[in-house]
Amino acid sequence: MAKIAIVYHSGYGHTAVQAEAVRRGASGVPGAEVTLIPVEERELNWDVMDAADAIIFGSPTYFGSASAQFKAFLDETSGRWLEGRWADKLAAGFTNSAGMSGDKLATLQQLNHFAMQHGMIWSGLGLPPGNNTSTGSPEDLNRLGGFLGAMSQADADVPPEVAPSGSDLRTAEYLGRRVAMAAQRWLSGRSADEVAA
Repeated sequence: MAKIAIVYHSGYGHTAVQAEAVRRGASGVPGAEVTLIPVEERELNWDVMDAADAIIFGSPTYFGSASAQFKAFLDETSGRWLEGRWADKLAAGFTNSAGMSGDKLATLQQLNHFAMQHGMIWSGLGLPPGNNTSTGSPEDLNRLGGFLGAMSQADADVPPEVAPSGSDLRTAEYLGRRVAMAAQRWLSGRSADEVAA
């Protein structure tokens, strides 16, 4: 059974809705055990993250970066980095902002860089950009055209019950499913290597 941890911060609820969509996608993969961890509850869940085969990181994009609350979590992993505890785990990321661009790519790059420092294996979105031709639609998967992770957009003046859009949430589900499937394959290959050794 592949264990997937989804660690996220949500300031206004929009990123929490996106995190739930990632969880839905990952949970739909047979044999995946998925734990959703609000960053405020990290102290209660370090053991879950340490035991996970994959960790998916999520943060809103504030001023072109992960939120301060999420950055505090990243900084608190330094002891795990020193011990190499998360090396060779799979990793992925997602982010939301009010702007169509909102510099979301910078946040995904920050999460990717963090995972690389931990020696993790990054899984990108794996989708072509949507809504980028005359026959495209805002309902396309990956309508915001991200490759490094799942992006969503929610107008600042609407509640999380209204936004992010359905296509952004389906894109988040796709990311969760992709990571869970990769974790299953990764775990199977690692088990075979351990048997061979």
